[in-house]
Amino acid sequence: MQHKDHEIEVLKPLKTWSHLAGARRRSSEYEIVSVDTLYNVDNPERPLELDTNVHMNRWYRKYREGSALKHGDWKGFRDPDELVYRTYNMLQHGQETYVDGLLDEHDELDHDDGLTDQWVETLSLAYTPMRYLMHTLQMCSGYLTLMAPASTIVNCAALQMGDQLRWLSRVAYRSAELKRNRPGFGFGEDERGHWEDHKTWQPTREMMEKVLIAYDWGETFVALNLVAKPAIDEGFLRTLGKSARRNNDLLLAMLLDAQLRDSDRSRRWSSAVVKYAVDGDQKNRATIGAWIAKWMPLADAAIDAYCATLPDVPEVAAEAKAAVREFHEGLKLGQWVR
Repeated sequence: MQHKDHEIEVLKPLKTWSHLAGARRRSSEYEIVSVDTLYNVDNPERPLELDTNVHMNRWYRKYREGSALKHGDWKGFRDPDELVYRTYNMLQHGQETYVDGLLDEHDELDHDDGLTDQWVETLSLAYTPMRYLMHTLQMCSGYLTLMAPASTIVNCAALQMGDQLRWLSRVAYRSAELKRNRPGFGFGEDERGHWEDHKTWQPTREMMEKVLIAYDWGETFVALNLVAKPAIDEGFLRTLGKSARRNNDLLLAMLLDAQLRDSDRSRRWSSAVVKYAVDGDQKNRATIGAWIAKWMPLADAAIDAYCATLPDVPEVAAEAKAAVREFHEGLKLGQWVR
């Protein structure tokens, strides 16, 4: 194309977004809506387009850019499940339909009437106060959503936050059912008191309140996804499910099995973050290992106190702690985790 004596270059339209063009293939839905979508990671000194001394700019500089967990290109991380909001909702629609069916079927069968008084008392102490725990996990996941250094990690944390909200709602629903079907056991009334004061929950409260103030995004990730959540999965959900089966509460056992499916997905992306971090900088191996060692005593104490409440499963605390350590061994951090 000519204009007088000068050539004018005609640019060919891109076939995909410029930051995905190097892949030399058609970009997936996951890549298009998940990769490199954060606006506040390109200027480390001024993440938000405000004065550098604005509080949140100082916060990001200290606890995200200044994190002990380092990588030269966090944008390169990918969720192994490649979930986006649309596919997450499709996946969980099936999960929620299944859970609704469980609840409706057992309600029609007058399931709660067949539970022993001893087990109902256990539920009032060990299960229905769990909505406070689920809310705390949701808040911690929300902080990761705010602070993670790549949109692909933010998305994983956001969907994890959605998981916690869903199960919080289910615990609240069962609390209302039990209050209706088994009055006189404090359902819907005593849970906050148990959460704040009963010995069953105090080590757990200590652990989770400290996770809430682990402001370094990397330490929050390790404390939450590599320690607290696995401890809760193994020492609370799985052990409570075992106890439920032994006390003829198949409904609760199946609800907890369904919840653990979400936990499995959380472990997949969390393990992928660890691998990506270590591959990018071998110093992260020691950093992550040191954080795990720091947080595990709190997790062990939480497991011991919770499992002591459950009937008929005296061996589960040791099994739960061993399962958490097995998960850590699978992260392949070597000498840094024992």
